[in-house]
Amino acid sequence: MQRIYLDYAATTPVDKKVLKVMAPYFSEKFGNPMSIHSFGREAEMAIEKSRKIVANFLHCLPEEVIFTSGATESNNLAIKGFIKKYYFNKLGKKPPIPHIITTAFEHHCVLNSLKFLEKSGQAEITYLPVYKEGIVKVEDIKKAIKKNTRLISIMYVNNEIGTVQPIAEIGKLIKNINKKFKIQNSKFKILFHTDATQAINYFDCDVKKMSVDTFSLSGHKIYGPKGVGVLYIKKGTAISRVQDGGDQEFGMRSGTHNVPGIVGLGAALAKIKNEKSKIKIMVSLRDYLINKVLKEIPDVYLNGSKKFRSPNNANFSFANIEGESLVLSLDMEGIACSTGSACSTGSLEPSHVLLAIGLKPEEAHGSLRVSLGKFTTRKEIEIFIEKLKKVVKKLRGVSGKVLEEYNK
Repeated sequence: MQRIYLDYAATTPVDKKVLKVMAPYFSEKFGNPMSIHSFGREAEMAIEKSRKIVANFLHCLPEEVIFTSGATESNNLAIKGFIKKYYFNKLGKKPPIPHIITTAFEHHCVLNSLKFLEKSGQAEITYLPVYKEGIVKVEDIKKAIKKNTRLISIMYVNNEIGTVQPIAEIGKLIKNINKKFKIQNSKFKILFHTDATQAINYFDCDVKKMSVDTFSLSGHKIYGPKGVGVLYIKKGTAISRVQDGGDQEFGMRSGTHNVPGIVGLGAALAKIKNEKSKIKIMVSLRDYLINKVLKEIPDVYLNGSKKFRSPNNANFSFANIEGESLVLSLDMEGIACSTGSACSTGSLEPSHVLLAIGLKPEEAHGSLRVSLGKFTTRKEIEIFIEKLKKVVKKLRGVSGKVLEEYNK
């Protein structure tokens, strides 16, 4: 049976050229970069080379690049590190509780971090709506800002439905507000964080153009290894480390470096060109998939904006079908897709992302995320559509019989 992988939003295979670059750092160039001997210096040089690659990609300084274990750690550090620093700076005083603005459909690592701060009384949180299109309105952010607003965290591209947020526009808004208060000699300042995990392969990630203070990414979404990521921290941004230990990563992230992973992340990032011609091909393939599914399968709906959407993402809701059954049935046909986020597998709760765009729980339970990658072919999409039609027909037939028996 031919196996077809259409779950690139969950993870990507390590590029063979990336793997080749990583290989020596497992057993030949295995030194600890904190050691001062030649083995250590060799590893340190490899890390700094990767740091420069990341800095060039993001258009920032190398010392603004912090290597982490992945986007989850990066997001936790960006949010909790800010809170820790905020209260430390106010030591001995009773500061106003900081207000944080986010959206209702952020990744769980962002939402759960914020809910923790909210429940522990360390922060006041506003969760903005994203409407049917799955896009936050800049005007809503502007209206939500208060005197004690200190952080805004908005993801670049949603991991489930692929909708693209107006990050540069939000950054411009925050920059202008901060400039206004600086003129008034006020200490008022809002930090801007974005989780850009799903954006790296397809969108402009110039942190200066976006006016972000912190920016998260993960290696395994860009054909690099798992277990490594980056947090960009703009120079002068008030953030404290959240785990204690050594002074690795400019004192921001303790722990022995994952040298092969960091080398792999740098190699993967160096291969990303974001060429418009290649992105156009991906968009064409995605639109072919979307149009065929909507045309040839009844009672199916596309979730989120079609226009402001990642080139590789298609998310559907199928009436009278349970998403997990659909994924498992497709898997038996050799097709790998997902329902909701890979990080939520095992949860019986409907997707918070789909609920946030107005779907009813039963509609959210019938979702399917199809995400393409650089190895996806037109032929694979055609095979997928034929097998999807077969599986949908079969599952709806089963659910129809169950309903008929129930109504007897």
